[in-house]
Amino acid sequence: MLGTALVLALAAPAFAADKQTLADIRAELAQVSAQLQELRSELVASGASGLQAAGGASALQRMDTMEAELTRLTAMTEQLKDRVDKVVKDGTNRVGDLEFRVCELEEGCDPSSVGQAQPLGGAAPAAAAAAPAASGGAASTGGTMAMNEQADFDRAKGVLDQGDFRAAADLFKTFAETYPGGPLTGDAGYLRGEALMKAGDVPGAARAWLDGFSAEPEGKRAADDLLELGKALGTLGQKTEACATLTEVPARFPGSEAAGKVAAAQASLGCP
Repeated sequence: MLGTALVLALAAPAFAADKQTLADIRAELAQVSAQLQELRSELVASGASGLQAAGGASALQRMDTMEAELTRLTAMTEQLKDRVDKVVKDGTNRVGDLEFRVCELEEGCDPSSVGQAQPLGGAAPAAAAAAPAASGGAASTGGTMAMNEQADFDRAKGVLDQGDFRAAADLFKTFAETYPGGPLTGDAGYLRGEALMKAGDVPGAARAWLDGFSAEPEGKRAADDLLELGKALGTLGQKTEACATLTEVPARFPGSEAAGKVAAAQASLGCP
């Protein structure tokens, strides 16, 4: 019984101390609730002497209070889950609409072939993450740098700096496919868009920045991807979509360098 009580005493601080997902917190709340029920059963089974040793009738009253608080916290996590799901659904739908509009501007792209956008923040397929690197190294996952990853990135960047924009775009595309989820993949996607823009392929650049943002909507290049996507849409004559996309930059990434460039971009497009 003492072990169970100790778990209950330590459980609450654990929620704040650990960086957990919403699912983790919901699971722990359910676990703590089950432990509390177990403790209550042990106290009742121990009879009057056990109840007295635990603090008398007030012990059961404290358990009632704890159960009520657990019920309240569980309800809050459910509400938070609903809010997160709504935000993800809304964001996914908006990205899907941009996918369709960018496809309409790309040569050879069939708008009817554009499917439902992957949910924002969705993990890369396990098969892609496990694929071997084409350059001879292991695929990169998370923040770990794979063998040859930095060298391959530097090679693509060098080609971009030399002014061979189309070749650089191809190299950055190959890089992103070779090292999915790597620490440099976001940079590669952004620079691919830059290379395509300099090559005169504005729809391709818009696609590259849209893909980069969709893959990592909270990544280090997400704000830059969104900013450049908005500017590219403006260049393509999609003023309404461009202005709406630019508005999202400071809303999603307040204080970022990209957010500081939005006003000038909006002014150049004549956004309301």
